Amino acid sequence: MAFPRASQALSRFTVLDLTRVRSGPTCVRQLADWGANVIKIDALLEDAAGEQPGGPRQGSDFQNLHRNKRAMTLNLKDPKGLEVFKRLAEKADVVVENFRPDVKAKLGIDYESLRQINPRIVYGSISGFGQDGPYHKRPGFDQIAQGMGGLMSVTGAPGEGPMRVGIPVADLTAGLFCALGILTALLERDVSGEGQWVQTSLLQAQIFMLDFQASRWLMEKEVAKQAGNNHPTSIPTGVFKTSDGYINIATTGGRIWERCAQAIGAPELLTNPDYATAPARSKNRDALNAAIGKLTAKKSTETWVSELNAAGVPCGPIYAIDQMFKDAQVKHLGIAQHVPNDENRHIQLVGQPLTLSRTPSKMAARPPEFGEQTEEVLAEFGFSKDEIAGLRQRKVV
Repeated sequence: MAFPRASQALSRFTVLDLTRVRSGPTCVRQLADWGANVIKIDALLEDAAGEQPGGPRQGSDFQNLHRNKRAMTLNLKDPKGLEVFKRLAEKADVVVENFRPDVKAKLGIDYESLRQINPRIVYGSISGFGQDGPYHKRPGFDQIAQGMGGLMSVTGAPGEGPMRVGIPVADLTAGLFCALGILTALLERDVSGEGQWVQTSLLQAQIFMLDFQASRWLMEKEVAKQAGNNHPTSIPTGVFKTSDGYINIATTGGRIWERCAQAIGAPELLTNPDYATAPARSKNRDALNAAIGKLTAKKSTETWVSELNAAGVPCGPIYAIDQMFKDAQVKHLGIAQHVPNDENRHIQLVGQPLTLSRTPSKMAARPPEFGEQTEEVLAEFGFSKDEIAGLRQRKVV
């Protein structure tokens, strides 16, 4: 394959990408960014401008989700298009889709159908609520999953009603978990020689992300409630106003609380019986936060971040997104990365948040235009020039 790879880590794998919107593309992006040969299947009947939920093809959202891929068009509703897809799947390692559960079976591209022609295929599926069960035909949406998965009940200030998280966390985590499942299945395939069906849903992903709040209910029958910016167990931990903005302060135990009280110039808080123990600080957290807030308001964010960290107290600024990308550590980490392209377009996207020492990930290729590499991909899969011309004439590709 003579196209730029983002990494050599997954370069031996070929992935057919049937995904749309966010959760599915998030999954496939993980595979593409680590060098898999990802072929995005653009539906031939789709608006060639790429208009879809999430914005246009040239927009920042689409660009961020679909870098390091190639694309071909294919009409899966045409029997000949289905035949083409099965020829691709026969040689592919992975298929990823996030259709409603019944759609793939109607199209004839479900796991059982593809397994008959390629027993080694690893098939990744993301749905709203699962592949079966009473809600399996419902359309999935991130905010619905946040609500049903319990997240909105613990997010926001007490008494102000449920609040969604500011990012599409159910979509994103479902995509990441699906990618993890696919990689696990590929590792297992090295032993068994067989592929398998990897399934996750927005609802499952969201519930998993509740983590200790979920286990607290399962083990202790305690229902977590909204705590606003306060940490549910480590107190004082939260947001405090400064003279020119806000900071986060985090204390995780008595020693750090002692350092915090000394650093903010309030050693008397340590001898106050209302704050002397962790249970007391929890019971009187509002009064304690107010006392700390009166002191933090006297100095700037920069001063407090410097002084508290120097004293061994975890503290950080609260950035707007533009401020975050200007931070010295963020720049050092290099997570904002430029994407090379022959058109000299300015494309800067969010890189992978992890590194590998020998096979790192990089931005190797801009997102493909609508069906940009159709003929190239078909030729690589063994289609002749005459076959490709016939497919175009029939409007299958």
